[in-house]
Amino acid sequence: MNSLAGSVRFSIIITSHNQKGFICGAVNSALAVRSDAAEVIVVDDASVDGSQEILCGYGNAIRLAPLPENRGAAAARNHGVSMANGDYLVFLDGDDALAPSALKIYERIIEKEQPKLILAALQSFTGAFPMGELWRQPREIQIAEYQDYMQKDRTFRPSATALVIERRTLLRVKGWSVDFPVMEDVDLLIKLGDASPAVQILSPHTAFYRLHPGNTMNNITRYLEQMRRLLDKEHVGNYPGGRERRFERYALMGGHILAFVKRAIRSGLYREALSLAAVGSPMVLASIVRKCNVALTGRRPCEVLTV
Repeated sequence: MNSLAGSVRFSIIITSHNQKGFICGAVNSALAVRSDAAEVIVVDDASVDGSQEILCGYGNAIRLAPLPENRGAAAARNHGVSMANGDYLVFLDGDDALAPSALKIYERIIEKEQPKLILAALQSFTGAFPMGELWRQPREIQIAEYQDYMQKDRTFRPSATALVIERRTLLRVKGWSVDFPVMEDVDLLIKLGDASPAVQILSPHTAFYRLHPGNTMNNITRYLEQMRRLLDKEHVGNYPGGRERRFERYALMGGHILAFVKRAIRSGLYREALSLAAVGSPMVLASIVRKCNVALTGRRPCEVLTV
């Protein structure tokens, strides 16, 4: 990956595979926020549905990188990172969208806090983009700053579209793990768990996640398998922080385990749910203890920035 300092502030990296019906919305939302301080990189992961022909129509407005074979979302994002010149990387899946104020909000946070990691406020939607909210220009930004991601004490739903990462920080952890076909965002956040500081945007929403039948999150069996792989990586010491921060890592993982155990039960996968709960019981306990502690001591105070 390119490790040279960039001449632009932001690289918006869009990745897409067979998302002909959605890709224009994603690209158009990125172009709506683009400025001289931002570039738009689109990595088409060997689509065969006509997406590449649509993307070629954007000409020089985007930097298009069509891959010759399907490599998966994580590898496609890493390819985009290798092309990027920006100091900060803004990730966007091909079926999602950015709010027009997104880069303005990210820039304000960077000026104030110099974060290594920004967790965006993500809004789910179905059908057409929620234009009323998309085009609303905020006057204030509500944020919470943490020492790092492992110190986070508020709910955050991992998604590539909700991540803004300093490029050098991502290069330090060698990018996205290509051996995770799903849950690669959870894996990356744990890899970045000690990147300091980290800022979570509480409002307004800057990223929009489209719900549709093709979402990978609908394949619960695949997620259960990858959750076990996350636990394996933890057990062999592949995540940062060592013994000193094991409880914090456990608490992060325990929240995900509880969520997937509940989803497995709702899907009738009782054996799989019981197996994951048993293997992940130390993490679940750590998550419960962490939530109780936050309930007793309170969350980290939030801060309001004017735009």
